[in-house]
Amino acid sequence: MPRVLVPLAQGCEEIEAVTIINVLRRAGLEVLSASLDGRPVKGARGITLVADAPLDEVKGQDFAAIVLPGGQPGADTLKKDPRVIDLLERHAMRGALTAAVCAAPAVLAEAGLLRGKKATSYPGALDQSAHGASLVDAPVVLDGKVLTGRSAGMAMDFALAVVAQLLGKEKRDEVEAKLLRR
Repeated sequence: MPRVLVPLAQGCEEIEAVTIINVLRRAGLEVLSASLDGRPVKGARGITLVADAPLDEVKGQDFAAIVLPGGQPGADTLKKDPRVIDLLERHAMRGALTAAVCAAPAVLAEAGLLRGKKATSYPGALDQSAHGASLVDAPVVLDGKVLTGRSAGMAMDFALAVVAQLLGKEKRDEVEAKLLRR
């Protein structure tokens, strides 16, 4: 089963982090959440999340996808961490999926992964001229192996899009059906 890394920074958006991890695990993916500082993560709304491992323990491993939750100051913390940028760059060079939601597409931009790509993000999180992305007003945008999501309100759609990319539309639809969203 494909493995997915979800780096968690202090101040991440809890809805996004938990929804991503939950939906991907429902699909049967092996999801590893990793705390940047090795401590429990206090989210943007004060909810404490306990990661599976510290980032330093997993940063040399290969994953089918790296998925970044947004939120502030979490996304800024991810963007400033050279380990995260290095992971994203190496991961993209392998042709694997990189995904980010809300403010976190700015982290992909910092790693140079949005240049010439269509992307979405929380309004104001991405400076189109600075990173060469073409901003699209849509809930979820896929361009090649880069997937971006607009906001916390789109976390479920975003996570299901990750499932579709890694396991196919049939698995995505199966997971969504069991969630009784429609």
